[in-house]
Amino acid sequence: MRKQIFLLLLLFTIFTFVTQAQNKTLWKGKKSAVVLTYDDGLNTHVNQVIPALDSVGLKGTFYISDYFGGLQTQIPKWRVAAAQGHELANHTIHHPCTGSLPGREFVKPDNDLNNYSVRRMTDEIRTMNTILFAIDGKVKRTFAYPCGDTKIGNTPYLEGLKNDFVGARGVSPAMPTPDKVDLYNISCHLVNGQSGEELIKLVKQAEANQGLLVFLFHGVGGEHSLNVSLKAHRQLLQYLKKREQELWVAPMLDVAEFIKEQQKKS
Repeated sequence: MRKQIFLLLLLFTIFTFVTQAQNKTLWKGKKSAVVLTYDDGLNTHVNQVIPALDSVGLKGTFYISDYFGGLQTQIPKWRVAAAQGHELANHTIHHPCTGSLPGREFVKPDNDLNNYSVRRMTDEIRTMNTILFAIDGKVKRTFAYPCGDTKIGNTPYLEGLKNDFVGARGVSPAMPTPDKVDLYNISCHLVNGQSGEELIKLVKQAEANQGLLVFLFHGVGGEHSLNVSLKAHRQLLQYLKKREQELWVAPMLDVAEFIKEQQKKS
């Protein structure tokens, strides 16, 4: 009997050790992965966010669009940011959304997905990739759906572009493990008015669940109706920096490539 109990305890100990080891290496040796994404290519991103990220040695993903006509003057700063390891990613040129949905009064008829064909959307997305290539010289990209809209009519418009992108970010909130990530509709958590403590709480939740946490920022310190204060943003970055031993904070492209490799193995 004692021998059987000893064997059971030994097996339990080995199982626990292996499980902990597997969990520990779930995200490149870290407990969780965190991606900081910023949409629309706002001036506050190049003037406020990138210096804040650089001050703590973290890298972000910037989903750039040019619906407000300011990209040309930003290009020198985006070029420097890319050289420093930040990801410049595709958010279309004109940020087309489905204007007939509630709360979409801001969508102009010319930029309404209801007035787009799949071909027109494909051309616009590929043209944005060309623009980004002219800025940073890179060919691997990720994409973010404007407004989270994935279809034109009933057609998923990115279906024919999957070879152009390693992954695409959606807008639905979740914290999946690598095997559960949909690489062409990656979940994220929208940031709008939260305090630093509330943002940090999400990080702690992701770490506890060993999941992927993607933050979706627009305005940081202003410039957009969806906004977070500079203070709250800074508190989040400082917390992530302190938890570097346990958290993998990386651009979306790096994380998506890792997930793709992990899913091939499973």
